Amino acid sequence: MAKIAKAELDLSTEEKIKEAAGIVFTKKGYGNARTRDIAEEAGINLALLNYYFRSKEKLFNIVMAERIDKLFGVLAPVLNDESTTLEEKLDKITDNYITMLLEHPDLPIFVLSEIRSNPDQLANRLQARKHLTESVFIQQLKAKRNDIHPFHFLMNLLGMTLFPFIAKPVLQPIIGGEDNYRMIMEQRKKLIPGWIKMMLETE
Repeated sequence: MAKIAKAELDLSTEEKIKEAAGIVFTKKGYGNARTRDIAEEAGINLALLNYYFRSKEKLFNIVMAERIDKLFGVLAPVLNDESTTLEEKLDKITDNYITMLLEHPDLPIFVLSEIRSNPDQLANRLQARKHLTESVFIQQLKAKRNDIHPFHFLMNLLGMTLFPFIAKPVLQPIIGGEDNYRMIMEQRKKLIPGWIKMMLETE
């Protein structure tokens, strides 16, 4: 029982540290974040943080990998689902992304700001080219509109989905607060796929 309790405590402490690290890295960026800042955010002492993660770099790499998986992981199961139509995939991608980002609104800012300084990390983590270019989704886009590069539609889809979260600090006060912001994002679950479908039909 004691071993189980210790394992649960270790897991709880690790998760608390990673959550705190995500907050600090998002606010300050990797370069300006200090391990002391992360320890204070987590409510633990610096020695305990170093015991679990040894270095800021190791902690950052773990947090970044998990954030990348969370941000882009919702794509993979949908992209290669042979049982769904292109239109159904558009609905699922948008719904999955917005649902996830409403729970983790700082995720795009954290990942994209740090990816700029190390773009290979994203490509290596996702094997992005293989996942996208060989996916059922891209093949369906090509079959629908072989006169336009399919990535135009993908970029529009992701841009319309991600941008409102990246711009949330500016948009939310204009929209009228958190409740109105969330209401509009829920509406976009239906609107965005509709806009993309109209683009696919436009000559």
